[in-house]
Amino acid sequence: MTDDTKLSAETAGIVEGTVEGTHEFTVAEPEAGLRLDRFLANRLAGLSRVRIQALIRQGAVDGAAAGPLSDPGARIAPGQRIRIAVPAPEPQAPAAEAMPLSIIHEDEDLIVVDKPAGMVTHPGAGQAQGTLVNALLAHCGETLSRIGGAERPGIVHRLDKDTSGLLVIAKTDAAHLGLAEQFAAHGADGRMVRAYEAFVWGVPSRRSGAIDAPLGRSASNRTRMAVLRGDEGRHAVTHFEVIETFADAAGRPVASRLRLMLETGRTHQIRVHLAHIGHPVMGDPVYGAGFKSSARRLSDKAARTLAALGRQALHATELGFEHPITDRPLHFRSEWPKDLEALYQALTLTAARGKTAARPGKPKVKPNVSKR
Repeated sequence: MTDDTKLSAETAGIVEGTVEGTHEFTVAEPEAGLRLDRFLANRLAGLSRVRIQALIRQGAVDGAAAGPLSDPGARIAPGQRIRIAVPAPEPQAPAAEAMPLSIIHEDEDLIVVDKPAGMVTHPGAGQAQGTLVNALLAHCGETLSRIGGAERPGIVHRLDKDTSGLLVIAKTDAAHLGLAEQFAAHGADGRMVRAYEAFVWGVPSRRSGAIDAPLGRSASNRTRMAVLRGDEGRHAVTHFEVIETFADAAGRPVASRLRLMLETGRTHQIRVHLAHIGHPVMGDPVYGAGFKSSARRLSDKAARTLAALGRQALHATELGFEHPITDRPLHFRSEWPKDLEALYQALTLTAARGKTAARPGKPKVKPNVSKR
């Protein structure tokens, strides 16, 4: 919805999470004139607008007494009742695909990989092939935990498609349960460490701090997350520390490198929180688009390098946990991939920088690149 047509989730009857089944809605006065597909996308947070358009054309939507509604672009009227029948998706087991994997550690119970930017973690709508799961099936065969379901074998946690870095995958159900317990605690019990590094626009006013702001689906774009007010969103906390700052040619602060720790694990949490405090991740096409003009303050080389990056400058650099079977502490680090290293080098050449901490070291376990 636009700003002038926002409704609370309670008032609008927004359906979150699983949406299979029949749902009936009444158009509120502020929603009058919306397209049918937009109205349903606002009300059904778990369905994309493309999926809703397909359901409309398939005859799954009707206006109760008015009969079938087949035009996604039809304008709706206040008081109009609209019903949609959402069929349950048919689960499909992903196919094994032989792709290179950067393996940091592997044993009988789990595998730690360094995911490249551009790779989706698991199959989903519109992405059935080329995912990390497809590659893992080729490497591990059937030895992956099935607790996550047929589409997500072994997956305990995820990284956004264009975020690179460390992921641990469970090969057994027992390992999956043990890892899931640690992820649920988010390090509060001292067993797990998850750290990220990001290059962001500007420099936070404090050298370290916590961003405590609830997150949920954006009312105007259900594919995006947003900071919400009060109890409308889910509790989310991100801790940050300024590691290094970068200046423009005139010596004015233009960007910084942050270390980030998650206290909670919400979708797009780091990216949304940093944008919320006015320091979005550089290169973020969704939450940092409003800072494109800042690139004019960079040197020509830095601006070209950032444009070539083609993704958010965010990397999961550190992962530590207690082995779910042996209880042995494990700790891994990942160096920046080449594109982030290039961005760093270009930023340091723009002007003098203020350094406050050492750069990350090499991984504690040398990656074993498998092309099986």
